[in-house]
Amino acid sequence: MARRRDHRRRRRAGARAGTRRLDGHQGHRGPARPGLTASRDSPIAGARVGRVTDCSEAWARTLADYEHHLCQERDLSDHTVRAYLTDLGSLAAHATLLHVEDPADLTIRTLRSWLANLQTRGRARTTMARRSTAARVFTAWLERTGRAPTDAGALLAAPKAHRTLPPALSQSDMRGVIDAIVDSIEDDGPTGLRDLAVIELLWATGIRVGELVGADVDDLDTSRRVLRVMGKGSKERMVPYGVPAQEAVAAWLERGRPALAVAGSGPALFLGARGGRIDARVVRRIVHERVGAVPDAPDVGPHGLRHTAATHLLEGGADLRSVQELLGHASLGTTQIYTHVSADRLRAAFTQAHPRA
Repeated sequence: MARRRDHRRRRRAGARAGTRRLDGHQGHRGPARPGLTASRDSPIAGARVGRVTDCSEAWARTLADYEHHLCQERDLSDHTVRAYLTDLGSLAAHATLLHVEDPADLTIRTLRSWLANLQTRGRARTTMARRSTAARVFTAWLERTGRAPTDAGALLAAPKAHRTLPPALSQSDMRGVIDAIVDSIEDDGPTGLRDLAVIELLWATGIRVGELVGADVDDLDTSRRVLRVMGKGSKERMVPYGVPAQEAVAAWLERGRPALAVAGSGPALFLGARGGRIDARVVRRIVHERVGAVPDAPDVGPHGLRHTAATHLLEGGADLRSVQELLGHASLGTTQIYTHVSADRLRAAFTQAHPRA
């Protein structure tokens, strides 16, 4: 088991590196953020994760240590680490303007001043809530590691974020998307086979786009029709998929992937046009373009297909706990955002269950 975990972490690191490529090309790596000296081995070293102006050496050193903590000790994804550091970069810039040049000197007054400043600049409630959480986690870490005498953010309140429902495609919309891809496969060639397999697999499994691009060929168990994915927090899970997705993936592996594969393709399940592991941005572009070809369909990306899969599962009678397991949510509360159902299903449930219906 330890060997498998090590292998999965190495592969995950490779997938992270792959996110800097667009359709097989090496992406541009921006200059280091001023004031923050990231470790050479950091997965986001040199990435533009925010901007800190006039950051003191104490702030830079502490944020670099915190980045190491997030990456190495908590093993958070690049996206999560980048979000944390962007928010804390904003805090560091504001604290510097208030002459708080050492994070150990942070107070609840400074934190509230920072949030108030964000509010006056028109930041959304979701942004305010996220930055408040980032600050509380950071100040708790400062106290726990002896970098600050007290937890300045312990009493910091945050506005409750509005939980909006992402748009979902109807079953007829999804059939329209699939039919349009099938009709154009002969003209599209290998990339058409790939796009069909990508759409079918995302719809069938509801996996995250990062889980899709990180999947390898040997993660497929075609005999049981399940896919092994590595989710958030390096949590591995098995997700089932149906016959249509099985047929689309089989066609891609048999006729599409060999046409795009190159010496450096490795074991990646899906490839870009240049033969490298497909990039998440390419998958987003594929989904938007393919869904956009269907008249009157809402514009959604891979996350929209994840929401669509969850919605169709619930409409088909799946219980919330099962959907939680399929989506890989740590908390059932996270899954509840997907529980909106059609009025027809509510009416049917009421008619069936209520004695006075």
